[in-house]
Amino acid sequence: MGVLAGLSEGGATLLGVLAGSASYIAAPAAVRLALPAANPAFYLTSSLGITFPFNLVVGIPLFSPLRGR
Repeated sequence: MGVLAGLSEGGATLLGVLAGSASYIAAPAAVRLALPAANPAFYLTSSLGITFPFNLVVGIPLFSPLRGR
């Protein structure tokens, strides 16, 4: 999508990262509504403490080469 929009390599990579990280905002709210008895420490920690750093270390290097495909 970034290439089709005429973005640079960095811009296309950032678009991929932002699109991939949209669930960090939506997932905790969805879990809170769907499972009111769920412990917020578990779903917030898994969303922000595990998945976010993983995507920074692994996700960005994976999104970057895919920009031209």
